Amino acid sequence: MPLEELLKHLERLANKSLSLWDLPEGARARLINVSENATYLVEADSGYKAVLRVHRENYHSRRAIECELEWIAALAEADAVVTPGHYLGRDGQAIQKGRIEGLPDPRYMVLFHFVEGAEPDESGDLAGPFEELGEIAARTHIHSVGWQKPDDFERLTWDLNAVFGGNPTWGNWRDGPNVDMAVSKVLEQVESMVIRRLEAFGQTPDRYGLIHADMRLANLLIDESGTRLIDFDDCGFGWFLYDFAAGISFMEDDPRIPELKSAWVRGYRKMRPLSDAEEAEIDTFVMLRRLALLAWIGSHIEAPEPQALAPDFARVTAELGTAYLEAFT
Repeated sequence: MPLEELLKHLERLANKSLSLWDLPEGARARLINVSENATYLVEADSGYKAVLRVHRENYHSRRAIECELEWIAALAEADAVVTPGHYLGRDGQAIQKGRIEGLPDPRYMVLFHFVEGAEPDESGDLAGPFEELGEIAARTHIHSVGWQKPDDFERLTWDLNAVFGGNPTWGNWRDGPNVDMAVSKVLEQVESMVIRRLEAFGQTPDRYGLIHADMRLANLLIDESGTRLIDFDDCGFGWFLYDFAAGISFMEDDPRIPELKSAWVRGYRKMRPLSDAEEAEIDTFVMLRRLALLAWIGSHIEAPEPQALAPDFARVTAELGTAYLEAFT
């Protein structure tokens, strides 16, 4: 279905479904972001605001979404990080389900509390935000290691199989836009190097566990009261250092990255030990994430952000890969 048509159906679904919650009269939903999910700002004349997430079909099960909300609540209860809460529907359930004519499948929905604040300006000085991002990542990892997960805990896994296996979560990077023979030749070598190094790095509990997996600046909201971490939709099991790699998504070629990596590591070490060997492996996680993003662009090309990124992403990924191979061989 063309994106424009899909969004029309989703907007009708979003507004029709507002009756599932006890909201002020006249509340309306307005699209503010579309990626894996469609996200709507819900507003009413009284000044009420909330954020409605309409999940894409066949990405998360109901239990997986429940597990996301359970970890968010546990982080907040432990005062590990500040995260937005969610509203219960009229039926007392956090997750609602709705369908509308024109969409073949029903959609899960969650209504989150609105959080004031703005994301850090990517064009500004990012050393401070990345140092804080390192602290936040470390606090979530400390909680991850010590938290007793609920029964039947179900979330995505961000390991080598999820990126390079026979059924990769976001697709195969080889199917990404503009992956020509020259690009493919470099990235085949990068994939082999990443696999070899991460198999050696291992998945011991001090290095691998439940992570946010999308800790980008876009998922930080800052105001005078502090910093809040939002959008746990991709949280799952992976290497802790993957959170840094996710933090620089789509800007891996920015010349400030070495400075930002140092700032992130500095912030992380305020909260949790990080060995020199682990720090030295961060670039491997950056390439793992970059190849995953190349696949994501290819499998989500109908959306505006992937379309904007598509022209040069493969070429730049190969350039980054060449530098990575030179550094580790």
